[in-house]
Amino acid sequence: MAKDFSWKSLFINDNDKDGESKQNTNTSAELPDEARFPTSVASPNIGSTGTASNVNITGNPFINEILDVYQKGFDSLNNEGFDFYELYKSVHAVGINNPQSYQMAFAMGKSLRPEISKEFLLDKSQYYISEIEKVFQNYDVIGNSKQKELSNSIVQKKENLSKQIADLQAQITKLQNDLQIKNMELERIDIDNKQMFLEIQQKIEANNLAKQKILESINTVVAGIKQYL
Repeated sequence: MAKDFSWKSLFINDNDKDGESKQNTNTSAELPDEARFPTSVASPNIGSTGTASNVNITGNPFINEILDVYQKGFDSLNNEGFDFYELYKSVHAVGINNPQSYQMAFAMGKSLRPEISKEFLLDKSQYYISEIEKVFQNYDVIGNSKQKELSNSIVQKKENLSKQIADLQAQITKLQNDLQIKNMELERIDIDNKQMFLEIQQKIEANNLAKQKILESINTVVAGIKQYL
């Protein structure tokens, strides 16, 4: 049975409540004003319960949090009755690489839903994959947009300050003190924005990995269905 769940905010801080993100709403799972994100990162382990857990990626503190968002989002997509989701959970409970786990889960599904078939399960798996991809794309656009916005802001600040510095250099004698202050401001821009820039990049990387891991887990079951059913 479907559970109430809103995809968690990944890029919007608590103090960024109004405005910029409210248009980003997924059709199957409601998306509050927020965002999401990726690149090549190490693969997390998928637990026997079907949940990617305790992923330890050095230097990125957001992996576990965001992978948990995807897992809960996947859980929230579950529809009434036995379909791919229930088979996925059953297979993970017994063993994702065990052919018998697929047969057992399929037999259980048949007892609950006699009309169930291999084709039905594969078709339903595409629904879950598609919904996760939608959320990923939404978060990816927002994350990269915020990163670009921050980069542009830094560039603009540097350009503005560089122009002011150039103007001050023409009046070095009179404006020596002003020139020194502006140079100090210029030097502080990268330092002041370094942590924020790094945090956004880490969230982008974590989002990519979270999407990759949940889809790897799903696709393994899909492959198992194709091979063992």
